[in-house]
Amino acid sequence: MKVSHHPDYYLPLPEGHPFPMVKYTLVHDRLRAAGLLPAERIMLPDEAARADLERVHTREYLDRLFGHGLSAAEQRALGVPWSPRLLRRSRLAVQGTLLAARAALEDGRAGNLAGGTHHAFADHGEGFCVLNDIAITIRRLQADRRIERALVVDLDVHQGNGTAAIFEGDESVFTFSIHGEKNYPARKMRSTLDVGLPAGIDDDAYLSALQENLPALTKDFCPDIVFYLAGVDVAEGDRYGKFRLSEAGVRARERCVLDWSRKLGVPLVITLAGGYSPNAVRTAMLHSIVFEEALNP
Repeated sequence: MKVSHHPDYYLPLPEGHPFPMVKYTLVHDRLRAAGLLPAERIMLPDEAARADLERVHTREYLDRLFGHGLSAAEQRALGVPWSPRLLRRSRLAVQGTLLAARAALEDGRAGNLAGGTHHAFADHGEGFCVLNDIAITIRRLQADRRIERALVVDLDVHQGNGTAAIFEGDESVFTFSIHGEKNYPARKMRSTLDVGLPAGIDDDAYLSALQENLPALTKDFCPDIVFYLAGVDVAEGDRYGKFRLSEAGVRARERCVLDWSRKLGVPLVITLAGGYSPNAVRTAMLHSIVFEEALNP
């Protein structure tokens, strides 16, 4: 299994900023130290081409990103300050997901140690998400005729509103989201299938909801590839999560998705998505679980 990573996934943010940017470095280092990620399995992305970004994002939005930057209001919605380095890291992460998808089509499974930026809409970014890597990758693969249909399994605690909006009404892409019903974003978009769960849900109830819904995703839809957004903001104690999954519950979730995809026999792409535990080390540990399960023989 190959995995995308770049040192510039990390971007320094102002002191006290709530987004744990260092998690990208920590996940990489943790998997390397455990011997699960030898150098030959790591794919180093370049910056995604603007032409690929334009398959999803409007020219007006990209002109602002590539030009003088975003307005103060746009940066507030985004949640991170705009800079040329932010654009660079966002483009690297997009290309990392594209590389992972191509590898998955060849090998059956691959991942990106970033990505899952599901709050990015066609014409703006929000919720720490600048560019929608999943949507851009799907559109590029479709344009290359590598795939016709894609399935997005989004288990971040926050609904993937940008992804849902981009693909609403598109029968070639099935978007599935299990998320906090009363959590961000306040205004939900329409996924193909949305499952909103109450705050405080525990391991058993969460896993029951997941196991109940996974078989329905492919009852009438035959994907050529599956994108898994393995957000760990479902874990108990997360700053923004409001769920109560234990570490064992997160691991059981990852095994459930990996076992389901293996039986399905469809290429799988794993991305990180969100996680905001009390410290970055714990966030990285939780993010590493899905790769530990996927990379272990």
